[in-house]
Amino acid sequence: QVQLVESGGGLVQAGGSLRLSCAAPGSITTLMAWYRQAPGKQREWVGSILDDGSASYPDSVQGRFTISRDTAKKMVYLQMNNLKPEDTGDYYCNRIFPQPWPWGQGTQVTVSS
Repeated sequence: QVQLVESGGGLVQAGGSLRLSCAAPGSITTLMAWYRQAPGKQREWVGSILDDGSASYPDSVQGRFTISRDTAKKMVYLQMNNLKPEDTGDYYCNRIFPQPWPWGQGTQVTVSS
């Protein structure tokens, strides 16, 4: 069954850290990304990692979030440091190329002020 499984979310105080995990149903040696969706807002991109291991991030999380992966385990990770209340939302991972898998359930992150 093709299914992404995200985990690791939770409730954390502002300034805290969380590490999210994403178990992929297939090879992750491609362009993979993390997204988040805050209540009442559209899903937004929070970072991606290329097949060469290089990563890119939007300004909103640059310097605080780090994507990594374990290709053998087909796992992608999102290390989030210095969390802010505006980081609250449901977090999802998916591949960008060749085409996204069906979306997983996501994992909820709540950052209290």
